[in-house]
Formats: sequence, C-alpha cells, structure tokens
Amino acid sequence: MAVFTSVSLQDLTPWISSFSLGQVHSIKGISSGIENSNFFVRTDKGEYVLTLFEKLTAEELPFYLNLMQHLAQRGIKVAAPVPDRDGRILHFLCGKPASLVTKLEGDWQPEPKPVHCAEVGDMMAKMHLAGRDYPLEQPNLRGIDWWRKTAPLVQDYLPVEASLFLQNEMRFQEEFADSDLYWKLFRGPVHADLFRNNVMFNGDKLSGFFDFYFAGCDTWLFDVAVAINDWCIDLETGELDDTRVRAFLDAYHAVRPFTLDECAAWKAILRGAALRFWLSRLYDYYLPREAEMLTPHDPRHFERILRLRVNKPAPELIA
Repeated sequence: MAVFTSVSLQDLTPWISSFSLGQVHSIKGISSGIENSNFFVRTDKGEYVLTLFEKLTAEELPFYLNLMQHLAQRGIKVAAPVPDRDGRILHFLCGKPASLVTKLEGDWQPEPKPVHCAEVGDMMAKMHLAGRDYPLEQPNLRGIDWWRKTAPLVQDYLPVEASLFLQNEMRFQEEFADSDLYWKLFRGPVHADLFRNNVMFNGDKLSGFFDFYFAGCDTWLFDVAVAINDWCIDLETGELDDTRVRAFLDAYHAVRPFTLDECAAWKAILRGAALRFWLSRLYDYYLPREAEMLTPHDPRHFERILRLRVNKPAPELIA
C-alpha cells in the first residue's frame, strides 16, 4: 500500500455520504506497499480502509471486489467491501476507481510462529474451496505471461551472473508451464500475494486476509508457495524454517488434501513463486513510479530465496 493520489477530508466527506456510515472524522494515508493509494478512514460507525486504484481499471476491478464479497459471504475471514445504500461496491473518487472495505481487527505478525502459519494454511485451504463456485474468471496478471514481458526489461540492470541466472530460471519455468504435469494441477481464484503483512491476527487467532488486488485464477499450489516463501522463512537468509513449513502445509492438507500431481510439481512451483516476486521487485526498484509515500523493496531478498529454492531441497507437501 502507498499514496499516489492525495485525498483530503474535504474530498472524502461528500463521497462517503452515499454510505450509511454517518459522519467521517479522519483520513490517514498508509505508506506500505507499491500498487494503490490506501487510507484509514474513521466514521461514526467505525474504521475502514479506503483504496484508490492506480493501475487496475473499473473494468478489471469487479473480479477482485466481487471475489472478496463472495468469500466473506461464505464465512472466509477477509476484508469485505462495504456497499453504499444502492448496494454498489465500486466507486470513483478524485478521478480514480475506489472502494471502501472493512478494517480487520488486530495486527499483522512480523515474526510468525508455527501456530500462525497453521492458521493461515487452514484458512487458505478454506478460501480455495470457497472460491470453486466463483463465477468470474481472470488470469493471474502477474503470472508467466507477465514474467516473459518483464524479464527483458530488468535483466540489463543485473550483474552478468545474475542476468544469466534469471534467463535460466525463465527457461525452466516456461518448460514447466508447458508440461502435462502443470495442467493437471487444481486451479481457481487465488490471493497470489498472501504475505505476512496481508493477514491480521488477534493474538494467535487469524482475523482475516486482505489486499486481494493481485488475485487471479491460478494453481492453488502457487498460492501456497507464495505464502510459504514469506511466512516460513528466516527473513535475513531466505532459508525455510521446516517447523513453520510443516505447520502450514499440514493445516492446509487437513482441509484440502494435496494431490500426487501437486507433490510432483511442488519444487517447481516454489521456484516460480520466488521468481514472480524477484521480477516484480526488480521492476519496482529500477523502473519506479512517482509517489508521495513509497519505499521499494530490496529485490535481492527474493533473488536469495530463488537461489535457495533452486539449490536446496524443500520439505515435501505431505509429511
């Protein structure tokens, strides 16, 4: 999250009058992240999160917002879009598409323990199953087609060895994406960005997932791999913590058992999940956009993770 478009209390007051939320009292920008402009908004009825979408269009947004609504209606703990009096969840503010969602209770876990990883694995499996009857379809917009376009844009910024490593990994992932095994994996709507700062906890109990604006239809295993590469690692080294990995995978498997095909594809998907975020961080670091509040992430973090996933074995999906 970040602030690219400023919103004042004077901008917000007439806009929020179409909701049944009473008076608006304050608005505060949220500085973390890189894609949208986000704000905490306090009203008579409580606190909410306002998002102005900087890249996603009004034509693309129904997939994300309706998915969040769909999941919330099926008991999945997510930040839910708040409808106005006419039932609309997509709006415009300051010339940008905008949405208001519930603010989840608690805080995120910067140093997750196995109990937190198990909570996330359990709820992710429930989310995947709840999304099976979601009627809208949209590919993961940061999937392999995006990797193909982005890799040539960033590889010249890299040292020679790292550039060659990137090219080799791209070849590996393209071959895997064309394999029969890849197309046997279960698919459906996925969050695709479920890092530890996109989940809220009250103590050790998960209160919800949020920031679904990278969601798309992809393999469920990709969603698992993205989460494992953040929730279950040592942040300094990128090394997997086997205890946290096991807690996450076992909790997921208890709800939605992994298949033999998924077990066979696991290592390749883990590598792909690391590659996706190395590429996006390279892009944001070397080709940044103007923003009022923005700190790009260090791309070397996911380079380290990818090298480890290539060179070291990871725990199996099923113990």
